[in-house]
Amino acid sequence: MSLSSVVAYFLGGYTALVLALYMLATVVPSAEFVGRTLAAYISMIICAIYGVLASIVLRILGREQIAQWTTGRAFKHVMALTTGVAFEIDDPKEHLETVRPAVFVGNHQTELDVLMLGTLFPKYCSVTAKKSLKSIPLLGWFMALSGTVFIDRKNTRDARDAMTGAAKEIQQRKQSVYMFPEGTRSYLKEPGLLPFKKGAFHLAVQAGVPIVPVVVANYSYVLYIKNRVFRSGKIPVKVLDPIPTAGLTAEDVDELTRTTRELMLKELVALSQKARNRPFAVPETGGDGVVHASGADVTLS
Repeated sequence: MSLSSVVAYFLGGYTALVLALYMLATVVPSAEFVGRTLAAYISMIICAIYGVLASIVLRILGREQIAQWTTGRAFKHVMALTTGVAFEIDDPKEHLETVRPAVFVGNHQTELDVLMLGTLFPKYCSVTAKKSLKSIPLLGWFMALSGTVFIDRKNTRDARDAMTGAAKEIQQRKQSVYMFPEGTRSYLKEPGLLPFKKGAFHLAVQAGVPIVPVVVANYSYVLYIKNRVFRSGKIPVKVLDPIPTAGLTAEDVDELTRTTRELMLKELVALSQKARNRPFAVPETGGDGVVHASGADVTLS
């Protein structure tokens, strides 16, 4: 049996299993969670393979900076078809297309944020990642080929040291980056933000580029892993006005981080109220909502 036949049988069987689980969901609600999860995984695998191939071709053509954009868009369309989940971007002033380079910062809820990035990513934007990930087969190769901005955290005393090399890359390549300042997924059922780490804000200040906040409504009504809920649905995303960093120094980073978080938290509550048609109180924050520690903790999505 040829490799193409094996692949065809696998995809056919996988598709039949997912469809059977979707139909079973009318009787066994948890089957919907399993079916949609399997559909999401196969969608990701297919788009990852496409991404590696696209990165190689675009690298040859000198256009590697749009590799993550084109891979993300492919994932957006495949996921809409296989899971029925879609993120709707509200960017009335077209900041995604006109502000470059910039450091985009957003709230981080679940693994589904990979789809959010696929929908949102502007051209000439990439994620950030630890430099050590470069050596990982396939994942590291894709990152290197697709223009990922790597952050060298080895032998650094604090966030400022770790961001120096990345800031130079942003300036030289005019490459925007997207970062999650919470540092990890929150998995919150109600609208809220974890404390912000300062790496993204040090990076923006060092590179002299604006911070562009991006707020995703709380979407536990679509995906809430703890209760095994995974439904189709539309999730609103709002792109806020850029926050300039020109003239700021490292001493201003704490305040920049705090005010950005407050702005995003208010918008998160408002956006979630609109999406779920119910009121939410703005969560209280102990302290100023900023992690006051050394290190440049950022997440790769």
